[in-house]
Amino acid sequence: MTDLQPIPPADPNLACAADGTVFRNPARTMPKRDVGKAIAKFRELIRDKENTKLVFEIYEALPSKSFMPRARAATLSEHGQALREAEPFLPPMLDDHAELRKLPKGSVAHAYCDFMESEGLSAAGLVAESEKMGRPKYGDLIEWYGFRQRDTHDLMHILTGYGRDALGEQCVLLFTHGQQPAAGHLLLGYAGAFNITKQVKSKAPVWRAVREAHRRGKSCPPLVEMSIRELLAMDLADARAKFGIGEPTWYRRCHQVWQSEGVNPYDLLGKAEAVEEKRAA
Repeated sequence: MTDLQPIPPADPNLACAADGTVFRNPARTMPKRDVGKAIAKFRELIRDKENTKLVFEIYEALPSKSFMPRARAATLSEHGQALREAEPFLPPMLDDHAELRKLPKGSVAHAYCDFMESEGLSAAGLVAESEKMGRPKYGDLIEWYGFRQRDTHDLMHILTGYGRDALGEQCVLLFTHGQQPAAGHLLLGYAGAFNITKQVKSKAPVWRAVREAHRRGKSCPPLVEMSIRELLAMDLADARAKFGIGEPTWYRRCHQVWQSEGVNPYDLLGKAEAVEEKRAA
């Protein structure tokens, strides 16, 4: 007997999940590439590093050509549909630290809670920053997939071992590009690394660190397509081993070099300004 295959819709964007959710809402307008705007926003970001809204504006100005095929393949698969039923929206689960703390010590969940609490961060806070752009909600599969990319950012820090210092953020962005190719990741990652080398004269191997991060991301399965609930329950060391996430060797070497030079890796620009003041005196 010949297996019968479903006839795909004339427009693949109108394909639906089993529950009828359309892949792309017909009302959705797709962003257009604007390199000039992205560069201008990046320059603003250098002056105001805490303005997360600028990061989202850069991504919107540099839409990924591979995003739609990746999102379609992931969301319309059986695995993707099961994942969406089990994890419709990640922030409430990620911000329920009391529940996450019930998982074993040494788990990804405990490391995540420690990180978020020490940094004063929350998944809801990242959502609030992205919503400052005022983009409409479409309720389609593209939206669900895009939200998961946004909401798993801080988990990347935990799994990779990269901190929230300037170099750590660039490394996480390039690790992310290895998993989810997008021009925005490349601009923020490599231009950010260049800015570090420009601002702080040092022997720290910054370029080796960011290239290593890029390679590590390519060798790791896409985190956005994993069960985050299952990932949080895993032992952190076991998760890193299972997904082939090696040690951030050159990133740690940069920290060692900076510290030997009297530079605080978490206050690179502050140190640069202090050096200039010392020279002037």
